[in-house]
Amino acid sequence: MNDAAALHHPDEPHQGGLAQRLNWLRAGVLGANDGIISVAAVVVGVAGASTATAPILASGIAALVGGALSMAVGEYVSVSSQSDSQKALIEKERQELDTMPSEELDEPTALYEAQGISHATARQVAVELTEHDALRAHLSAELGIDPDDVVSPWAAAFASALSFLCGGILPFLFVLLVPAPWKVPVTFLAVLAALVLTGTISARIGGSSKRLGTLRIVAGGAVALAVTFGIGALLGTTGAV
Repeated sequence: MNDAAALHHPDEPHQGGLAQRLNWLRAGVLGANDGIISVAAVVVGVAGASTATAPILASGIAALVGGALSMAVGEYVSVSSQSDSQKALIEKERQELDTMPSEELDEPTALYEAQGISHATARQVAVELTEHDALRAHLSAELGIDPDDVVSPWAAAFASALSFLCGGILPFLFVLLVPAPWKVPVTFLAVLAALVLTGTISARIGGSSKRLGTLRIVAGGAVALAVTFGIGALLGTTGAV
């Protein structure tokens, strides 16, 4: 960690491992949002067809477990591909530093010059950074990779599954425990409130408009609940279930 940077800008994330923490946070917010909407859509749809506890309980548990596992597998596969690519690039750069050090020194020099630094200064910077930590310096200059920030697929998968469960348990408990006449409206309101929270957090992480980001998520969730409840109610009134 840069002590001077930390002293003058203590609120900025100068420490290493930032990519991994942001990746876990992103997966967590997306997982919670997916859990809220998908589980709510399932249980509200079933509640629209029948107010009996057994089918709501069975469908809710299936949606929670199936959704969490699906999120975990999807996140693991996606992040594994990213992690494998990063590791391959790091290993390639390590081999090039071992076999062609002089040619490798020319690369960051040229990159620094392209940023407006004179050749002499660019060469001096490249040499000094290489002497300090050759692999880290060249990965940063040439590929924009920090070896400490290689993402973990297991961590992302676990965060995604756990957050899905945390998000999905909310509508599941509401629709299961609230008395029959109020199951759907109370669950609907609880889901919208939770989506406002996840939308705000998501917008904060992405640096986008909180109002617009939250509105998109809430509107999408409301449509999903309305459609699934309508389908469930239709099936219930027609005697199809």
